[in-house]
Amino acid sequence: MIEGFDPQSLVIVNLINPKEKFFGLLRTLSAAGVTMRAINLDSFDDWIRQLARGEEEEIVMFTMFAPLFRVERIFLDEPAGAIKSYAQRFEEVVGMTVHAYLGDAGAAPSV
Repeated sequence: MIEGFDPQSLVIVNLINPKEKFFGLLRTLSAAGVTMRAINLDSFDDWIRQLARGEEEEIVMFTMFAPLFRVERIFLDEPAGAIKSYAQRFEEVVGMTVHAYLGDAGAAPSV
């Protein structure tokens, strides 16, 4: 792994060809690419509202691999001043953390 990007970190990944953005839980980051449990950012707001209402899950996180040649940038999901992180928005709307939602598969690393 690359320093600062530990497994179980919540990240935003920007991909190219085609351009896509994903939010999710980092699994691995290597010279081959990125594996993560993720959701496309275009679906994020609909997804958290669906979870908050307790509806049947039509929009779900999935495990994905993106080869490194498609990865443009990776950001840790962190707040920026008054702008909340995606994880904070999730917790505010759904009422639990992303790690809790994912259960054991998304448990925060022990320190």
